[in-house]
Amino acid sequence: MLHKISTIARYPVPIRIGVFILVLLLIWLPFAIPIYLTRLDPNTISILTMLLLYGEFIFLLQWWGKHVYHQPQILQHYGLVRTQHNWLDLLRGLIIGVVLVFSLFLVEGWLGWLVWLPSTGFLPQIVLEGSIVATAVGFAEELLFRGWLLDELLRDYCLQRALWINATLFALLHFIKPLPDILRTLPQFPALVVLGLTLVWARMRKNRLGLPIGLHAGLIWGYYIINVGQLTQYSGQVPDWITGVDRNPLAGVMGLLFLGVLALWMRSEGRGVRGEE
Repeated sequence: MLHKISTIARYPVPIRIGVFILVLLLIWLPFAIPIYLTRLDPNTISILTMLLLYGEFIFLLQWWGKHVYHQPQILQHYGLVRTQHNWLDLLRGLIIGVVLVFSLFLVEGWLGWLVWLPSTGFLPQIVLEGSIVATAVGFAEELLFRGWLLDELLRDYCLQRALWINATLFALLHFIKPLPDILRTLPQFPALVVLGLTLVWARMRKNRLGLPIGLHAGLIWGYYIINVGQLTQYSGQVPDWITGVDRNPLAGVMGLLFLGVLALWMRSEGRGVRGEE
């Protein structure tokens, strides 16, 4: 039986990805369906089912690595290592992400496109909550996209092809929503592709996940503080497609420009490190 499982490693990457997702759903649904049938509020149900799904995802990753690829330390192979360098990369990414978001809003404020307001809530609590949410999302999405998915793509494709497929899938999967919402927030799509490229370059920089997790979390954290704290109000001097549709800076030209700078930085820095090595 285990010998047959190991033959999955020889399948083309679309089939391997499909098999993995199918197995994940098969072990998730028997536990998730009873939760959906309870009378809990929708938000609690969503949190519980997502925690369950991600816990089973990590379990399946380790089983997949051991029995399909004969790599018992598959998480370390993906770049999830507990080393001082990786923790420093994580911290560095957090700082860069938060500074980038605040820099974007400061520039827009300087241009007169928004005004800064006092927080409507208890700011330290918002900052703490934001750090927890951002780190959780950054860890989950980076292990999924720049860990498992990127590794599967690189087993079949060259880096350039895997890079673009990974970034495009990252953007597409963030657009699983009703058609009217897709059309309204379509300007966000190019920025999500650029963000996906940036995070792959950050991941390939030293083959660790610390930096992409930190960057991803830092961007979310900075926006969480400003958005939940209601620290800004747009003046309406320029259209939403410049500052961001639905107050989302990724869905605007300015957010895309700032992300583009970050992408070029990660790309050039990654090349420099590979050149040194």
